[in-house]
Amino acid sequence: MVSQKPKIVIIGAGIAGLTAAKKLYTTQNSNELFELCVVEGGNRIGGRIFTTEFCGDRVEMGATWIHGIEGNPIYKIAQEINGFDTDKPWDSIGGKVDKKVTITEDGYEVHSSFVNSVSNFFNNMLEFSSGEGDFDDGVGRKIVESLNLEKNGGVDKISMGSYLRKGLEFYWGLKKDQENVESLNLEHDGIETDQENVESFNIENDGIEKDQENVENFNLESGGVENDQENVESFNIDDSGIEKDQDNVESFNLDDGGVEKDQENVESFNLDDSDIEKDQDNVESFNLEHGGVKNDREKVESFNLDDGGIEKDQENVESFNLENVGIEKDGENVEVFENWSRKALEEGIFAMFENIHRHYSSASDLGTLDFNGESEYCNFPGDEITIAKGYSSVVESLASVLPSGLIQLGRKVSKIEWQLENSDGNKPVKLHFSDGSVMYADHIIVTVSLGVLKQGIREDSSLFSPPLPKFKTEAISRLGFGVVDKVFLQLSPTHHDGINFPNMMMVFHQPGSKLKNPKIPLWIRRTTLTHPVYPESRVVVSWFAGEEAMKVETLDNEEIIEGVSTTMSQFLANTKHFKNSIKFSKVLKCKWGTDPLFLGSYTHIAVGSSGNDLDALAEPLPKEIGDDKNSKKSPRLQVLFAGEATSRNYYSTTHGAYLTGLREANRLLEHFQCVDV
Repeated sequence: MVSQKPKIVIIGAGIAGLTAAKKLYTTQNSNELFELCVVEGGNRIGGRIFTTEFCGDRVEMGATWIHGIEGNPIYKIAQEINGFDTDKPWDSIGGKVDKKVTITEDGYEVHSSFVNSVSNFFNNMLEFSSGEGDFDDGVGRKIVESLNLEKNGGVDKISMGSYLRKGLEFYWGLKKDQENVESLNLEHDGIETDQENVESFNIENDGIEKDQENVENFNLESGGVENDQENVESFNIDDSGIEKDQDNVESFNLDDGGVEKDQENVESFNLDDSDIEKDQDNVESFNLEHGGVKNDREKVESFNLDDGGIEKDQENVESFNLENVGIEKDGENVEVFENWSRKALEEGIFAMFENIHRHYSSASDLGTLDFNGESEYCNFPGDEITIAKGYSSVVESLASVLPSGLIQLGRKVSKIEWQLENSDGNKPVKLHFSDGSVMYADHIIVTVSLGVLKQGIREDSSLFSPPLPKFKTEAISRLGFGVVDKVFLQLSPTHHDGINFPNMMMVFHQPGSKLKNPKIPLWIRRTTLTHPVYPESRVVVSWFAGEEAMKVETLDNEEIIEGVSTTMSQFLANTKHFKNSIKFSKVLKCKWGTDPLFLGSYTHIAVGSSGNDLDALAEPLPKEIGDDKNSKKSPRLQVLFAGEATSRNYYSTTHGAYLTGLREANRLLEHFQCVDV
């Protein structure tokens, strides 16, 4: 005999489905009001949360971090189950450490101050797009206004890709504005005298005083340098620095903050006792040491100015850098490393952070990621941390309260019929499974991924019958759903235990550059993060997104091992971390993009979509308001939707999925007039 109690079936045993199941099952007297069942297409619970072991180390194939611990329900569960207590090695912040090493594809380690200059600007741009306020006197607003002019006011169609690339142009413009020296005035944060080599280099309020005896008319007035009408016919400091004297000084340049020796006419330039003298006989160089500029033709291959001073970078920089306060050469001409101009290196670092944002957002191309949609996303305050016992410990805790048999594994739903009339037991929903069996229900909570829903609304698919209403299918179509995969590799036994693989961020030449290292495979050129799963582990993880992730899913293990080994050897060839070539021996890769139960990783708001689409996806069916006349005869709440893609503010996160599971459980409890809501 068919049970007369209403039946609730939850499709999917991920965190949304398990949360809903726990809430419904543990509510007082709920078992007297309805039957409950969870059907899962796979052979495990957890969905996109999947902790496993690889070469003896615990690894996260899916979700990794708790995004903010203050008020986060996932953090609360992890605390309750002692999820942060373990006797195994563990990286509590999952590679998000300050001690990152940034390395170019040809093995040059980039000074942190150089990286920070770009990253600070990039992060400020992200914060502005998230609605956290502007920076640098309204640069964020100016970037958007500039894009509006280009798009004729189409601000609603701005992508994060175009916003960030326009921001890079602004970054270069701002640096140039800061670095142009119109008067050689560097007060407080400027250039101090070297007491030994430069007895008296005075920069006073109005600049450099003229030498009455030797320089008859060397003036710095009103922030600039005027011509010496007799001796220096054309010695100018303008917006870009000091131009050549075309007649007398053929090669005396101060351009964008750089100082070059005049090889023909000016063999030396001394600043002595507040004056500027020309030493015709002895001085062949222009020295400013201890915070100044030193142009040593034989010994000084690198020049850094960081936070107001100048330091020599002993290892890497073969050029001349001034950051925050100071003087720089023209970025297009200065070679920081071999084959890397300053501008090329800055663009490479900027592209590195763009690719990190691809991983973070799941957008294969940032040109498809909506600028305005970024402000919809919210995080809980506090640190972002990992779970020592593994993320799967959270879903196992949720499932532990459910009785045996309530979760049915290996039950893949192939078709959902709803709005049925005269069905078995008059239940309006009928589920078809891939094994040919069926199940009837009064209410179902669909927690499958957005990727599965996208496939389910295709013309060649019949997942829903009748098809979902237009408002629902349009929302599903517009929203973005990307692929983010991890590849875990074990260092070969030839690398002795105790050798620390660096927490590495990787800088590549741009796609059109002829300087690209031909030994590095194309599928690895947009990954940026490679780090050990915990300090001193011999298991290393690399992150891939979009097309590159899909490509990696098709490669066999040997291709991956060979490609990553070659790439890491190129990156670490000139560094102190490894003297020999890198070789990996084993690999474990994710396949979220091709797994039919997921077809991707998590949701983002694509250009053309908005937070309204997330709300539309969350609406239960059939709609109660605005439906046709027959809708009043339809049973309520036949098809409900939960999962991270239905969370307007917390999409793409485990806590977002968790909260939507609670939301839909509470919706049904209210329907059954349960008091424990």
